[in-house]
Amino acid sequence: MRIIFIRHGDPDYVNDALTPKGVREAKLLSDRLVKWPTEQMDFYCSPLGRAKQTASYTLERIGRTAENYDWMKEFYYRVDDPTTDRIGVPWDFMPEYWTEIPEMYDKDAWKKTDIYSSNPELVPAYQQTCDELDRLIEKYGYKRHHNYYINTNSTVATDDISASKTEMQTDIKADTQDTASRNDTIVIFCHLGITCVMMSHLLGISPALLCHAFYLAPTSVTILATEERQNNIAAFRAQVIGDTSHLLQGGEPVSAAGYFTDVFQG
Repeated sequence: MRIIFIRHGDPDYVNDALTPKGVREAKLLSDRLVKWPTEQMDFYCSPLGRAKQTASYTLERIGRTAENYDWMKEFYYRVDDPTTDRIGVPWDFMPEYWTEIPEMYDKDAWKKTDIYSSNPELVPAYQQTCDELDRLIEKYGYKRHHNYYINTNSTVATDDISASKTEMQTDIKADTQDTASRNDTIVIFCHLGITCVMMSHLLGISPALLCHAFYLAPTSVTILATEERQNNIAAFRAQVIGDTSHLLQGGEPVSAAGYFTDVFQG
């Protein structure tokens, strides 16, 4: 299975829309996406205007619609930043603050830090997002099991996970017969923060680390896919994070919206 996250174009946050630059970005993105095998893909979208507008240029050209889910909207659960006294989104903290908290790097312990627990809605909202994402993935035959997924469409029974090494090697060689579910692709038009939240769950990485250490530019493409090397056990792995080649090829500079240094244009 493949999940493709696409961030909205350069944002006009006041009007929850795209700037003129964002429109140019979204049109270049559509030039890229129409070349994909979109008839084999399912499309989902945040209900916020800037994400829906970004998706619209592609969906109109391919004659498709996207399902909108409220839980795909940006992860707005405000916290008080102790360094800047800013009341804002639960990221963009100064490095001298968040890097000194070991729990920030832990995929579970971050939930117990003072700043994230200060908003009682934040951690439950994170868990709800994870649960909703798992429900969506399960529609494609992948059921969450501890920190990975079970491909329930596989010809290998779930009870056979503990098969011998010889049996495992046989299954790996014969895995071409189970490619139908593995080729399922969903495309999600959403936002930087919520993408980091969903990637956190899929990859087992603290969202604090993803939000602070990775930048996903407007209209960037992030691709995760399941590796299924052993029976029906599936683990997501990132192939591409924040690709903006469509902008560079179209002569449109990469936006720095959400970034705190110069963007390398190359």
